[in-house]
Amino acid sequence: MIIICEECGKKYQVDPSRIKAAGAKAKCTACGNMMTIHKPEAKPVEPPPALRQTREIPAKGEEPPPPEEEPPSSAEEKQPEAKEAVPLPKAKKKGMGLRFKIFILFFLFPILLFVGAAYLYLWQLENLSALITVESSKAVTQLGEQIIAEKARSVASQVRLYLLSRPDLKKEGFDADPEFKKLAVQKVGLTGYTALHGVPDGQGIWRNWAHTNPKIVGLDMSTLKGPFGANFAGFWGVFSNGKDGKESSGYYKWQEPDGSFRDKYMVCAPVQGTPYYVAATTYLDEFTKPVKEMEAKATQISTDNRKIVLVILVGTLILIGIIVALYGTRLTSRIKKLTSVAEQISVGEMDAEILVTSRDEIGDLAEAIGRMQESIRLSIERLRRRR
Repeated sequence: MIIICEECGKKYQVDPSRIKAAGAKAKCTACGNMMTIHKPEAKPVEPPPALRQTREIPAKGEEPPPPEEEPPSSAEEKQPEAKEAVPLPKAKKKGMGLRFKIFILFFLFPILLFVGAAYLYLWQLENLSALITVESSKAVTQLGEQIIAEKARSVASQVRLYLLSRPDLKKEGFDADPEFKKLAVQKVGLTGYTALHGVPDGQGIWRNWAHTNPKIVGLDMSTLKGPFGANFAGFWGVFSNGKDGKESSGYYKWQEPDGSFRDKYMVCAPVQGTPYYVAATTYLDEFTKPVKEMEAKATQISTDNRKIVLVILVGTLILIGIIVALYGTRLTSRIKKLTSVAEQISVGEMDAEILVTSRDEIGDLAEAIGRMQESIRLSIERLRRRR
């Protein structure tokens, strides 16, 4: 069975036995026209008129001639096997859409890079801030310790010179001598002071001989264990380590009137040529307080910068998301329109209107589809005229 495409005139051979009673549809591989094929009706086949030959009557005694075989009828002639109609191509599985690819390429990747850069910037900023404050605090602490030590040595030198000038001055009279007390008890920092004490006497007792508090003068220093409580060990370790002409220094806890504890730093410097030591002590946070304030400011600035960067990041995310969404939607809508036109042309709708008029590559594609549409239309018209 032979069928002909009504649009382009291409011929196909189809096996009628494979066509159902309701008919079948096939797509022309040349122009894409959808053809409807109906099963042909069975008609009685009339044999062609056979060539009749006059048979002679044999004479008496003669054998009749053998009958001639009749040529086969046209119905019995073998027909060539018909070829099947070309099946429609199967639809391919769809992958990621163009809009999703645009989202990944122009939104996800830049945002990941931007977030990584912002995180690295904040991390570096916080590390720099912490490094500056830690190193500054360390440097100021060392400077404060050095100032306290220099103060103890300076007072020790002044006390030595005074004692050399007053060899008759006894230790019991140190605190009563205004000039000596003025030299032995001096201010250190904002609230600290210096004091004079002697090395253990014959009974192994440490006594203080010049102090801001008159109650401590001549007192056995080991009796301060009660007021100090659990912090006495730290104080006594620094205080009693200064002997045999060597200097001692260290930290200990001091209880405030409100019950809180603060770190104090003490240096015990020997008065050369005498059995006495000058102890200089004060709160070290008096020196590091400006650095602590600077550290708090740096932390606040770092927090503010983090908030600013997060706001900028969120704003950038929203802005880039809107731009990518609008551009991606516009681009894919144009491509969908061209795809729809191409589909219409593929099924024979030559009058499909192309509405894309952009001046970019999409516009070039639309013009190419338009030229293809016109070329197919002209080809079909030529084929129809030929028929």
